Amino acid sequence: MPGQALTLQEIARRLGGEIAGDASIAVRGVATLDEAAPGEITFLANPKYRSRLAATRASAVILGPRDRDATPIARIIADNPYAYYARTVALFHPPRAAVPGVHPTAVVDPSAAVAASAEIGPFAVVAAGARVGERARIGAGCVVGEGAAIGDDSLLHPRVTVYAGCAVGARCILHSGAVIGADGFGMAPDAGRWVKIPQVGRAVLGDDVEVGANTTIDRGALGDTVVEEGVKIDNQVQVAHNCRIGAHTVIAGCTGIAGSAVIGRHCVIGGGVGIVGHITIADGVTVTGTTFVTKSITEPGVYSSGMPMMPHADWLRNAVRLRRLGERPARGGRNPGEDDGTA
Repeated sequence: MPGQALTLQEIARRLGGEIAGDASIAVRGVATLDEAAPGEITFLANPKYRSRLAATRASAVILGPRDRDATPIARIIADNPYAYYARTVALFHPPRAAVPGVHPTAVVDPSAAVAASAEIGPFAVVAAGARVGERARIGAGCVVGEGAAIGDDSLLHPRVTVYAGCAVGARCILHSGAVIGADGFGMAPDAGRWVKIPQVGRAVLGDDVEVGANTTIDRGALGDTVVEEGVKIDNQVQVAHNCRIGAHTVIAGCTGIAGSAVIGRHCVIGGGVGIVGHITIADGVTVTGTTFVTKSITEPGVYSSGMPMMPHADWLRNAVRLRRLGERPARGGRNPGEDDGTA
């Protein structure tokens, strides 16, 4: 929905950047190059879309120094136009502030410490000994377990569960269905049966962490599972017990991380990645989507595995070649992996 109009001068005063053109132009929102209308500001972050500048109807554009003269319309020049765009959207769509108080249907144990400025929504439960910080928002149907802690200004969307003893830092965002601190999958075999290993550690989230919908972060078996500050985790990600995820790492949806894996700082983990347990990934590593990480990565860089989609007949032929790579050729026969036409 349209917000309050801001002039380019007002935007630049709050966010920085250089204005080229009429600084008094007012805009009410942000839109893409193709969809922007008069009265809106757009952005150019990817050079492959530069040709679309000529047709945009936006009143202003955010772009980088290399593109400052690519259009005659009013513009804000920023070193990182994509990040500037994100901050501009936030200006027009600020998060709702907490409405202090406890909803009549919520259940708050008398021993819980809930800041007077916090908001506890309908049917939420704050258990014994739990702590909820200043201006925190606990959405409808959330459960904050015994002795759990929610930091200042954090937001739990409806139906988030934070198990007993776990800790969520300040300014965190937990989306619906997220579960923080469920038991790790620890089982010991004994005479054909499985003996459950009690999971007595915690799950601990640092400040400014975001956790996507239906993502699960298990508690540690003995020590803690730790997600450091600034980590951003997408929807439907599994973080197993005793993992550690370094600060400012991002993890895309449907990734599975097995127990005791350690992921460094400023890593980028693509969607659908599988990471085995008890390995270490160095700082500054990018793992592309659907990669299967089976051993430690000790140097920063980009890592991939698997084959991209191809026609099934081609896949069968390649599978035959891969299966035969380790074979020694018969005398006078084909080399290992050579296509014999049978696939």
